[in-house]
Amino acid sequence: MQHSTVQGHLTMNLVVSAELTFRIVVDLDYDPADPYAVRFTFHLPGDEPVTWVFARELLLDGLARPSGEGDVHIHPVGGELGEVCLVLCSPEGDAVLRGAAPPLIAFLARTDRLVPIGEEAAAGDLDAQLDLILRGHENAG
Repeated sequence: MQHSTVQGHLTMNLVVSAELTFRIVVDLDYDPADPYAVRFTFHLPGDEPVTWVFARELLLDGLARPSGEGDVHIHPVGGELGEVCLVLCSPEGDAVLRGAAPPLIAFLARTDRLVPIGEEAAAGDLDAQLDLILRGHENAG
């Protein structure tokens, strides 16, 4: 069974200090087989790409108000959904990234058309049920 996925790209600024930022490309990937998650792959200058997995709902919430706990925080910057800030915490240190909100909003809208937000459990259950049916059919034959 082939799944459609949603892919996109963002350009974000990795904030090193008030005076120094690096523009980086971020690949976004949403697979309905894992309907709650969005993968961000950060292409850092001089390093291997780094992938973080975010809850889709956290990204959506973070566009409107400060959201997240633990290792991931996201919040809007300014008004009118212009910019978003991601703060990622890891044992190697913290990273602050800022980028335009409209491309992220457009990406999330595309994921919502594939699996509507709030209906992720139904999408996951359907796959599990289909898998059980197919395995049962193999065992019966």
